[in-house]
Amino acid sequence: MFKIKLEHFEGPLDLLLFFIKRDELDIYDIPIAKITKEFLDYVNLIKIMDLESAGDFILMASTLMHIKVRMLLPKEVDDRGEEIDPRADLVKALLEYKKYKEVSEELAFFETNQRKINYRSNFEEDYKIAPPEFETLLKNVTIFHLAKVFSKAIQNIKPETVHQIIKTSVTIDEQIDFINKKLAEFPELHFLTLVAEIKEKIRIIVTFIALLELVKMGKIRLKTSFNENDFVILNKQ
Repeated sequence: MFKIKLEHFEGPLDLLLFFIKRDELDIYDIPIAKITKEFLDYVNLIKIMDLESAGDFILMASTLMHIKVRMLLPKEVDDRGEEIDPRADLVKALLEYKKYKEVSEELAFFETNQRKINYRSNFEEDYKIAPPEFETLLKNVTIFHLAKVFSKAIQNIKPETVHQIIKTSVTIDEQIDFINKKLAEFPELHFLTLVAEIKEKIRIIVTFIALLELVKMGKIRLKTSFNENDFVILNKQ
Protein backbone atom coordinates (compact mmCIF):
# COMPACT_ATOMS: atom_id res chain seq x y z
CA MET A 1 0.00 0.00 0.00
CA PHE A 2 1.27 3.49 -0.80
CA LYS A 3 0.16 7.07 -0.23
CA ILE A 4 -0.01 9.78 -2.87
CA LYS A 5 0.19 13.42 -1.78
CA LEU A 6 -1.14 15.99 -4.27
CA GLU A 7 -0.59 19.73 -4.13
CA HIS A 8 -3.87 21.64 -3.91
CA PHE A 9 -4.76 23.53 -7.09
CA GLU A 10 -7.98 25.47 -7.55
CA GLY A 11 -8.35 24.28 -11.14
CA PRO A 12 -6.50 23.34 -14.33
CA LEU A 13 -5.43 26.94 -15.04
CA ASP A 14 -3.98 27.14 -11.53
CA LEU A 15 -1.92 24.00 -12.22
CA LEU A 16 -0.67 25.39 -15.56
CA LEU A 17 0.40 28.64 -13.87
CA PHE A 18 2.25 26.57 -11.27
CA PHE A 19 4.25 24.78 -13.98
CA ILE A 20 5.01 28.07 -15.78
CA LYS A 21 6.17 29.80 -12.60
CA ARG A 22 8.15 26.79 -11.33
CA ASP A 23 10.08 26.30 -14.58
CA GLU A 24 10.29 30.06 -15.30
CA LEU A 25 8.58 29.63 -18.66
CA ASP A 26 7.44 32.44 -20.95
CA ILE A 27 3.66 32.56 -20.66
CA TYR A 28 3.50 33.97 -24.21
CA ASP A 29 5.59 31.10 -25.65
CA ILE A 30 4.47 28.00 -23.73
CA PRO A 31 6.34 24.76 -24.62
CA ILE A 32 3.15 22.74 -25.18
CA ALA A 33 4.84 19.32 -25.46
CA LYS A 34 6.63 19.68 -22.11
CA ILE A 35 3.72 21.15 -20.20
CA THR A 36 1.21 18.67 -21.67
CA LYS A 37 3.27 15.70 -20.45
CA GLU A 38 3.47 17.06 -16.89
CA PHE A 39 -0.22 17.94 -16.94
CA LEU A 40 -1.16 14.40 -18.03
CA ASP A 41 0.99 12.94 -15.22
CA TYR A 42 -0.99 15.01 -12.73
CA VAL A 43 -4.32 14.00 -14.31
CA ASN A 44 -3.36 10.32 -13.97
CA LEU A 45 -2.76 10.87 -10.24
CA ILE A 46 -6.16 12.55 -9.96
CA LYS A 47 -7.79 9.54 -11.60
CA ILE A 48 -6.10 7.22 -9.09
CA MET A 49 -7.36 9.38 -6.21
CA ASP A 50 -10.83 9.49 -7.82
CA LEU A 51 -11.21 13.19 -7.01
CA GLU A 52 -14.41 15.05 -7.87
CA SER A 53 -12.45 17.77 -9.67
CA ALA A 54 -10.95 15.28 -12.20
CA GLY A 55 -13.44 16.31 -14.92
CA ASP A 56 -12.07 19.88 -15.30
CA PHE A 57 -8.48 18.62 -15.43
CA ILE A 58 -9.31 15.93 -18.01
CA LEU A 59 -11.01 18.59 -20.18
CA MET A 60 -7.90 20.78 -20.00
CA ALA A 61 -5.71 17.77 -20.84
CA SER A 62 -7.79 17.24 -23.99
CA THR A 63 -7.37 20.92 -24.87
CA LEU A 64 -3.59 20.70 -24.45
CA MET A 65 -3.36 17.59 -26.63
CA HIS A 66 -5.50 19.29 -29.28
CA ILE A 67 -3.16 22.30 -29.26
CA LYS A 68 -0.15 19.97 -29.44
CA VAL A 69 -1.57 18.26 -32.54
CA ARG A 70 -2.34 21.62 -34.23
CA MET A 71 1.25 22.77 -33.63
CA LEU A 72 2.56 19.67 -35.44
CA LEU A 73 0.44 20.42 -38.50
CA PRO A 74 1.27 23.08 -41.12
CA LYS A 75 0.82 26.62 -39.86
CA GLU A 76 -2.69 28.07 -40.12
CA VAL A 77 -3.19 31.64 -41.37
CA ASP A 78 -6.05 34.06 -40.88
CA ASP A 79 -7.82 36.25 -43.47
CA ARG A 80 -4.98 38.77 -43.36
CA GLY A 81 -2.36 36.09 -44.05
CA GLU A 82 -0.95 36.14 -40.49
CA GLU A 83 -0.05 32.91 -38.71
CA ILE A 84 -2.52 31.68 -36.12
CA ASP A 85 -0.94 30.53 -32.87
CA PRO A 86 -2.95 27.53 -31.56
CA ARG A 87 -1.92 28.57 -28.03
CA ALA A 88 -3.48 32.05 -28.27
CA ASP A 89 -6.78 31.25 -26.52
CA LEU A 90 -4.96 29.33 -23.78
CA VAL A 91 -2.51 32.22 -23.21
CA LYS A 92 -5.41 34.68 -23.00
CA ALA A 93 -7.22 32.48 -20.46
CA LEU A 94 -4.04 32.08 -18.39
CA LEU A 95 -3.38 35.85 -18.33
CA GLU A 96 -6.96 36.56 -17.21
CA TYR A 97 -6.79 33.87 -14.54
CA LYS A 98 -3.38 35.14 -13.35
CA LYS A 99 -4.75 38.68 -13.01
CA TYR A 100 -7.76 37.61 -10.92
CA LYS A 101 -5.66 35.21 -8.86
CA GLU A 102 -3.25 38.04 -7.91
CA VAL A 103 -6.18 40.30 -6.98
CA SER A 104 -7.73 37.49 -4.95
CA GLU A 105 -4.46 36.91 -3.07
CA GLU A 106 -4.14 40.63 -2.34
CA LEU A 107 -7.72 40.80 -1.01
CA ALA A 108 -7.07 37.70 1.12
CA PHE A 109 -3.98 39.43 2.56
CA PHE A 110 -6.04 42.51 3.48
CA GLU A 111 -8.78 40.31 4.97
CA THR A 112 -6.26 38.47 7.16
CA ASN A 113 -4.80 41.75 8.45
CA GLN A 114 -8.26 43.28 8.96
CA ARG A 115 -9.14 40.45 11.35
CA LYS A 116 -6.36 41.65 13.65
CA ILE A 117 -8.06 45.04 14.09
CA ASN A 118 -10.62 45.44 16.85
CA TYR A 119 -12.61 48.63 16.40
CA ARG A 120 -13.68 50.60 19.45
CA SER A 121 -17.42 50.67 20.07
CA ASN A 122 -19.96 51.66 22.76
CA PHE A 123 -19.47 55.39 22.15
CA GLU A 124 -22.80 56.04 23.82
CA GLU A 125 -21.25 54.98 27.14
CA ASP A 126 -18.62 57.75 27.01
CA TYR A 127 -18.82 60.41 29.71
CA LYS A 128 -19.64 63.56 27.77
CA ILE A 129 -20.47 66.15 30.43
CA ALA A 130 -17.58 68.14 31.90
CA PRO A 131 -17.39 68.56 35.70
CA PRO A 132 -19.08 71.81 36.94
CA GLU A 133 -15.76 73.38 38.01
CA PHE A 134 -14.55 73.41 34.40
CA GLU A 135 -17.35 75.87 33.55
CA THR A 136 -15.60 78.52 35.64
CA LEU A 137 -12.02 77.56 34.74
CA LEU A 138 -12.71 77.72 31.01
CA LYS A 139 -15.20 80.56 30.90
CA ASN A 140 -16.07 81.46 27.26
CA VAL A 141 -13.02 79.49 26.05
CA THR A 142 -13.50 76.39 23.87
CA ILE A 143 -10.96 73.78 22.79
CA PHE A 144 -11.21 75.19 19.25
CA HIS A 145 -10.28 78.61 20.59
CA LEU A 146 -7.26 77.18 22.39
CA ALA A 147 -6.15 75.28 19.29
CA LYS A 148 -6.49 78.40 17.12
CA VAL A 149 -4.42 80.54 19.49
CA PHE A 150 -1.81 77.81 19.86
CA SER A 151 -1.52 77.58 16.07
CA LYS A 152 -1.09 81.36 15.91
CA ALA A 153 1.73 81.24 18.47
CA ILE A 154 3.55 78.57 16.45
CA GLN A 155 3.17 80.55 13.23
CA ASN A 156 4.77 83.62 14.84
CA ILE A 157 8.08 81.76 15.10
CA LYS A 158 10.15 82.94 12.15
CA PRO A 159 12.00 80.14 10.32
CA GLU A 160 15.75 80.14 10.84
CA THR A 161 18.46 78.41 8.87
CA VAL A 162 20.19 76.16 11.36
CA HIS A 163 23.11 73.88 10.57
CA GLN A 164 23.85 72.70 14.07
CA ILE A 165 21.43 70.42 15.88
CA ILE A 166 20.98 71.43 19.51
CA LYS A 167 18.85 69.36 21.83
CA THR A 168 16.50 71.53 23.88
CA SER A 169 15.83 70.08 27.31
CA VAL A 170 12.54 71.32 28.76
CA THR A 171 9.97 69.73 31.06
CA ILE A 172 6.36 70.46 31.92
CA ASP A 173 7.34 71.17 35.54
CA GLU A 174 9.86 73.78 34.39
CA GLN A 175 7.25 75.56 32.30
CA ILE A 176 4.66 75.38 35.08
CA ASP A 177 7.17 77.19 37.27
CA PHE A 178 7.80 79.67 34.43
CA ILE A 179 4.06 80.42 34.12
CA ASN A 180 3.63 80.79 37.88
CA LYS A 181 6.50 83.30 38.05
CA LYS A 182 5.03 85.34 35.21
CA LEU A 183 1.59 85.34 36.87
CA ALA A 184 3.16 86.43 40.16
CA GLU A 185 4.49 89.49 38.30
CA PHE A 186 1.47 89.99 36.03
CA PRO A 187 -1.77 88.57 37.54
CA GLU A 188 -3.47 88.91 34.14
CA LEU A 189 -1.38 87.86 31.17
CA HIS A 190 -2.03 87.28 27.45
CA PHE A 191 -0.81 83.95 26.10
CA LEU A 192 1.00 85.47 23.12
CA THR A 193 2.79 87.83 25.53
CA LEU A 194 3.77 84.85 27.70
CA VAL A 195 5.48 83.04 24.81
CA ALA A 196 6.71 86.12 22.91
CA GLU A 197 10.32 85.75 24.04
CA ILE A 198 10.45 81.95 23.56
CA LYS A 199 12.37 81.06 20.41
CA GLU A 200 12.19 77.25 20.45
CA LYS A 201 9.03 75.65 19.08
CA ILE A 202 9.33 72.69 21.47
CA ARG A 203 9.42 75.06 24.46
CA ILE A 204 6.20 76.77 23.28
CA ILE A 205 4.55 73.36 22.92
CA VAL A 206 5.59 72.31 26.44
CA THR A 207 4.47 75.69 27.79
CA PHE A 208 1.04 75.18 26.23
CA ILE A 209 0.80 71.72 27.79
CA ALA A 210 1.88 73.14 31.16
CA LEU A 211 -0.87 75.77 30.83
CA LEU A 212 -3.51 73.07 30.28
CA GLU A 213 -2.11 71.17 33.25
CA LEU A 214 -2.52 74.23 35.49
CA VAL A 215 -6.11 74.64 34.28
CA LYS A 216 -6.76 70.98 35.07
CA MET A 217 -5.35 71.45 38.58
CA GLY A 218 -7.57 74.50 39.06
CA LYS A 219 -4.59 76.84 39.61
CA ILE A 220 -5.43 79.30 36.80
CA ARG A 221 -8.36 80.49 34.71
CA LEU A 222 -8.61 81.35 31.03
CA LYS A 223 -10.85 83.90 29.33
CA THR A 224 -11.26 85.28 25.86
CA SER A 225 -9.37 88.36 24.69
CA PHE A 226 -10.38 91.31 22.52
CA ASN A 227 -7.96 89.72 20.03
CA GLU A 228 -9.63 86.56 18.73
CA ASN A 229 -6.20 85.05 18.09
CA ASP A 230 -5.25 85.25 21.76
CA PHE A 231 -6.63 84.48 25.25
CA VAL A 232 -6.00 85.76 28.77
CA ILE A 233 -4.48 83.79 31.64
CA LEU A 234 -5.52 84.71 35.20
CA ASN A 235 -4.71 83.47 38.66
CA LYS A 236 -7.69 81.63 40.10
CA GLN A 237 -9.51 83.91 42.53
